[in-house]
Amino acid sequence: MVTHVERASPAAQDYSQIWAVSDGRAGNARQAEALAVALAADARPVHLHPRAPWRWLAPRRLPGAGAAFGPNFAAALRRPPRLVIGCGRQAALATRLARCGGARTVQILDPRLDPRHWDLVVVPEHDALRGDNVLVTRGSLHAVDDDWLDAARHAHPAIGALPGPRTGVLLGGDSRHGRFDVATFSALAAQLDTLVDDADGSLLLVGSRRTPPEVRAALRARYRGHAALLWADADDGPNPYAGVLAWADRLVCSADSVNMLSEACATRAPVLVFEPQRVDGGPRRFVDGLIDDGRVQILGQAPRPAPAVAPLRETARIAAEIRRRLLADGPGPA
Repeated sequence: MVTHVERASPAAQDYSQIWAVSDGRAGNARQAEALAVALAADARPVHLHPRAPWRWLAPRRLPGAGAAFGPNFAAALRRPPRLVIGCGRQAALATRLARCGGARTVQILDPRLDPRHWDLVVVPEHDALRGDNVLVTRGSLHAVDDDWLDAARHAHPAIGALPGPRTGVLLGGDSRHGRFDVATFSALAAQLDTLVDDADGSLLLVGSRRTPPEVRAALRARYRGHAALLWADADDGPNPYAGVLAWADRLVCSADSVNMLSEACATRAPVLVFEPQRVDGGPRRFVDGLIDDGRVQILGQAPRPAPAVAPLRETARIAAEIRRRLLADGPGPA
């Protein structure tokens, strides 16, 4: 599926043909598409549908890999775009194929192969990969900036009409770095109740696609009729996530999602994280760095003096580096 992205940043330039390729999963698609849109108004998201055995073999470019994503994708690469930006393991094979066809390529997240197979690789600083063509970010890439937040406020005026302070709660889910089960949610809810009782205002709760079904059920059972806003999944209507980010006076996040925390920290609201010790690996290193900097505080602990909030926004910087390294020398492939 290939469709046009509608939004571009004010500084975007009209580079000819930029694709953002991913497996369509929200965490991968959002990063690739945010970076592509920062570079071009007509950047195109491409959601991949790999065939067996390439669902498991990507990003290795073994014999027959040209057919990994079907005949339409293979045909499109006969006239490759100028730049292909990919995020995730499936996209790493697609970007390799595009580079063989003459496109310049940027791969987001460690592809678990030598980065020389791509023109540039973009990784968060809590990953170990480094190299001359590796760009390092603080957290994830995303589209959240002042214009994005203004648009979200305009699109969700009802949230802005709720009594303040508005406490936005962003719930993730299970990952290989930690569990988020009903017991975990119950412990979080007990702290939320204390936080809101102390300050009154409005509680805005938003789940994610990774929130387990049993946690969604517990969320509804505990807060339906009590929270000012509750969204567990599509059964509750359109996702208000953007509006909550834009209107919240403070944000509470589970610690499992680097993407979600990066977007929360891209606002100017204070951010509280729930029990970061429940996760390990890269997410834990990322959260610990935010706590050390004072950008994030731990829910339930006495607040520490914090510096003025500096929104965590890396997409424009990475886009500028791509322009300098890959797009400053005239047209790419026809």
